[in-house]
Amino acid sequence: MEYLESRVAMVNDRLRAVIDAVDPDELSEELEHVVLAGGKRVRPAVTILACEAVGGRSADAVDFAAGIELVHNASLVIDDIIDRSDVRRGTPSAWNQYGYGPAIIASDGLLGEAFSLFSENEQAMQIVAESMIELGEGEATELVARPTNEEEYMTLARRKTGALFRAAAELGAVAGSADPYVIEGFGEYAERVGIAFQIRDDVLDATATAVELGKPAGQDEAMERPSLVQVTNLTPEEANERARRESDRALEALESTGIPDTEARGYLRDLAEFVVVRER
Repeated sequence: MEYLESRVAMVNDRLRAVIDAVDPDELSEELEHVVLAGGKRVRPAVTILACEAVGGRSADAVDFAAGIELVHNASLVIDDIIDRSDVRRGTPSAWNQYGYGPAIIASDGLLGEAFSLFSENEQAMQIVAESMIELGEGEATELVARPTNEEEYMTLARRKTGALFRAAAELGAVAGSADPYVIEGFGEYAERVGIAFQIRDDVLDATATAVELGKPAGQDEAMERPSLVQVTNLTPEEANERARRESDRALEALESTGIPDTEARGYLRDLAEFVVVRER
């Protein structure tokens, strides 16, 4: 685990440096509250690992990794406002701590800082912009045209969660100067991991306690949110099977890239297997 922890620590250091430089201090404090309160750092880990797996250096991908985490956190701030969630990662959510206006400004600030980290690479900008279009359209769909069956749900999960995972992996492959075929393979891998992650999230929301999750539980049912459990007749066990199917497809995509079996690739393989058994 020391290998992965050192990469995550590198990302955390970069995030802190970015946030410390934000002006005014009040905005910096709000961004710190959102970003540095915790989090699994799954997406930036994927970025670093993808870069190393294609032969690049972790230092080449750290800005992209920090940027994708800032984008993710910006979306969480808005999610909590929409859901009226009081808690995020065991601490008060941004709107609960600072109010709606400052929380929205914090989300804007996070996006601005993120795009400054991508701005020198045109391909990175395109990857992130496309993922944000998918994310925004997915969020809008969740509000106004909610899925009513498994097929529609899977499309939503791909756009709402899979797209940002795809961007994380593609950014890492770009940082490692991979060829287009390999970049696409990594994107497919991560998108499938993201969908599995979202399905597992739905199951945990329906079956775990707030203490176990570090955030409110039962939100999908309370908010009538279209989780896989809510829009189908699947049991949690059957939903977990769907997550495992996506995980298997992710591993197939990773295999298709033809990259050597390195430590970084091993961690990417482990991640695809972990997201379907995680407990928070």
